[in-house]
Amino acid sequence: MTYFFESYGCQMNIAESASVEQLLMSRLWERAPSGEQADLVILNTCSVRITAETRVAGRIAHYAAEKKKRSCTLLVMGCMAERLHDTFFEEFPAVDYVVGMFERDLFSDIFAAIEQGRHWQQLDEKPVNAYHFASSSYTEGSFQSFVPIMNGCNNFCTYCIVPYVRGREVSRSRDEILAELDVLADRGVREITLLGQNVNSYSWTDSESGRSYSFPSLLSDIARHIEKKGIIRWVRFMSSHPKDVSDELIDVIAREPAVCKLIHLPVQHGSDRILSAMNRRYSRKDYENLVERMRKRIPGLSLSTDILVGFPGETEEDLERTLDLLKLVRYDAAFMYHYNPREGTKAYALPDRIPDEVKKERLDRVIRLQHAITRELMQSRIGKEVPVLVESPSRNNPEELFGHTEQGEMVVFEGALDSSFIGNFVVAHLVSLHGRTFRARMIHA
Repeated sequence: MTYFFESYGCQMNIAESASVEQLLMSRLWERAPSGEQADLVILNTCSVRITAETRVAGRIAHYAAEKKKRSCTLLVMGCMAERLHDTFFEEFPAVDYVVGMFERDLFSDIFAAIEQGRHWQQLDEKPVNAYHFASSSYTEGSFQSFVPIMNGCNNFCTYCIVPYVRGREVSRSRDEILAELDVLADRGVREITLLGQNVNSYSWTDSESGRSYSFPSLLSDIARHIEKKGIIRWVRFMSSHPKDVSDELIDVIAREPAVCKLIHLPVQHGSDRILSAMNRRYSRKDYENLVERMRKRIPGLSLSTDILVGFPGETEEDLERTLDLLKLVRYDAAFMYHYNPREGTKAYALPDRIPDEVKKERLDRVIRLQHAITRELMQSRIGKEVPVLVESPSRNNPEELFGHTEQGEMVVFEGALDSSFIGNFVVAHLVSLHGRTFRARMIHA
């Protein structure tokens, strides 16, 4: 039998899709080239923005039409499945199965029923289960892998629906995380990204020894652990809440060569008034001081961030504070978006909503400024020699190789095609910049 995934939203969704794909592969299912050719289509959904849910609704309509032509099964999982769980079938009758965030243990029963040509009957009442971490989120043939270490969020930022669909914070066993790293190393993975809605609030206690682990202690243990096999070389993590970045964590990042020096540090806004309305629990000065401490103690630090424009009540002065912050910090990259009202969040009821055309105009100004900063920083790296993980032949020119730097920047090697380099680290001389991609010359492995 065949399956096809469509995953929307964050890296955690991608990781969760990969873990379900591992289960399907273990049952000897095969990946179809498209949803139109699959026996089972799985939509892994996002609820962070209404646009993501609108897109999923469109895809459901597409597959509803497809099901009139042939027999296939449509399953919806993820945050939208959790948010609309009780009414999903009424709103989208073409969907066969809805698997909420805390129902991962249902997948085996559902897949077995499909294999046997029968419909598995979901319970009338949604079962109350804990969030289950998969043993692996590996994607076959990849040199990079996501490793979820915690799920959920206790912060309740007023614009964010995540705590309502993913629940309270729960951390994964340290031993399970280290065991997954061994599996990934055996499969040739060279780079991992630790995932969580707020990774630096990780907290787990060993029931036997009674020892407690924070995120800094986990990150340090991971660095020591991967040294044993020497396969995994780069460790990333996201996302971090600025209020939880401790001096201990800064020291670990600075001390451990395996921890990449590109840190995602979402600020969301540059105005204290808006930060307070968002319930971010830090001031702009707090954030600026944190950036200063990190840059003093972490050589070669690069920062990326999230910027939310158009929050209810935002003024031109507030926006100028955000633009000023971009100029001050000079992020290497930023994920920039405008406010989307999400029913169920505290901000949904706030007055003084910003008109869509104003939000879009303000967002455009933020994007143009940040893109200019990003390009300036990238141009300043031309001529430098940097380590690069080689991933594959170049998509645009199969006679060249493609990879990425520790800062996550794309690199194409001029006139270099030697498959023995794929999956390995090399030192590259950055020659020029074309759009957002460096062209480079390989120095040595």
